[in-house]
Amino acid sequence: MAFDWLNIAKRLQSIAQAGIEFGHDKFDLERYQMIRDLSVEIMQHHTDTPIEKIIELFASEKGYQTPKVDVRGVVFREGKILMIQEGSDQKWALPGGWADVGYTPLEVTKKEVWEEAGIEVEPKRLLAVFDKMKHGHPPDKYHIYKLFILCEDKGGEIKPGMETMNAKWVSRNETMPLSTPRLTKEELDIMFEFLDNPEKVVLCD
Repeated sequence: MAFDWLNIAKRLQSIAQAGIEFGHDKFDLERYQMIRDLSVEIMQHHTDTPIEKIIELFASEKGYQTPKVDVRGVVFREGKILMIQEGSDQKWALPGGWADVGYTPLEVTKKEVWEEAGIEVEPKRLLAVFDKMKHGHPPDKYHIYKLFILCEDKGGEIKPGMETMNAKWVSRNETMPLSTPRLTKEELDIMFEFLDNPEKVVLCD
């Protein structure tokens, strides 16, 4: 089994960021900065990303570091699920994205479905909270929690948005090239389980 250097780098970064934020002794602050620098070196070595870019994305935040939150809307119509084709990689995912500051998770979901698929929905309930590391996604520089929220379809014709190439209703047996940084086959199958069993309990890692 390969050693998970990427995860180690993220954990070191989290420890260093908290120490820099809450530490007072100048020597301790210097040591925490050294830990942060080491975490950047580890990530650069194992991702081939320029150090400047890593510092910008990975080691420039302040305060206590927490996971980022990705919110996905789960919308069914006549046994099919709503999916969008991402403009960034031309592959398919559930509509959604980063949770925006100033919005509740349900508000984010409604906004994302409208912006990416062009239809009105009413978010109804949380289906799952997954740790991205545990569901077959490719490695990510961030530690991410994924929220899947069931939405009531209000009707209307779907249409792609500014950041999406296409949007359509997909049956459970249809094979799609998935945008795996955003959605895995396992997660998609689990969403169809909620269609089969509306009383299925909320899942949480």
